Amino acid sequence: MEFDVVQGDIAAQSADALVNAAGTSLRMGSGVAGALRRGAGEEINRDAMEQGPVDLGKVAVTDAYDLEAEYVIHAAAMPHYGDGQATRESIEDATRNALERADELGCESLVIPALGCGVAGFDLADGVEIIAETIREYDPDSLEDVRFIAYSDEEYETVLEVASL
Repeated sequence: MEFDVVQGDIAAQSADALVNAAGTSLRMGSGVAGALRRGAGEEINRDAMEQGPVDLGKVAVTDAYDLEAEYVIHAAAMPHYGDGQATRESIEDATRNALERADELGCESLVIPALGCGVAGFDLADGVEIIAETIREYDPDSLEDVRFIAYSDEEYETVLEVASL
């Protein structure tokens, strides 16, 4: 499985599946979720919320609507309760479950952001390490191309450095 780091807006990516950095309610607010919602249209938020809430670390799947993808996999690395902070376990579980679900759907390509490292408060470098390690350890069935996406220059440099590709 090919694993690359790319920079840009996740909503502008073309892949079989795009991963949303979701909270357990699956409500699409700001950050990655907001970018995907703006690109897909408001239907995606309604569709996602109808499937929520989900347990921490779990995923739900919606159509990608107006995005250049078949699916959006909403990976709940952040709780919408308590302190709202992501944990090592929630990031690892959300990443693994997103990869597994993409395989179950027969996806060959996937774009994944730094789950739990934005508003959920987890340290970016530590989160990237967890996500990259989980991707490297994953044995895919159909996935051939996984892209770890970073938005800003600073985030891109951190992801590139820590992912050690």
